[in-house]
Amino acid sequence: MKTTIEELDELIVITMTGSLDTAAAIETEQTLKPITASEEAKDIVFECKELDYIASSGLRILLDVLKKTKAKGKTVTLRNVNDDIKNVFKITGFINLFEFE
Repeated sequence: MKTTIEELDELIVITMTGSLDTAAAIETEQTLKPITASEEAKDIVFECKELDYIASSGLRILLDVLKKTKAKGKTVTLRNVNDDIKNVFKITGFINLFEFE
């Protein structure tokens, strides 16, 4: 799993590549921690074009980012999510929590 972060003026783009499984979740959570802990609020876009798989631990991380970002009055959008991963969001009910592009 590779996570890259690009900060733009009013937007943070987080590109996720590979599988966000249980093994990758700990590192991904640490990578995202400075963003969620920051006092500066920006909208967040997760670029998921190269994301192949997401486990429940990955969903938990995204939900944590969503809660902390919404509390600051900003949005979280998932972009280019493949059908298999989108189906996981549907099955878990997370499809209604996130914005998709």
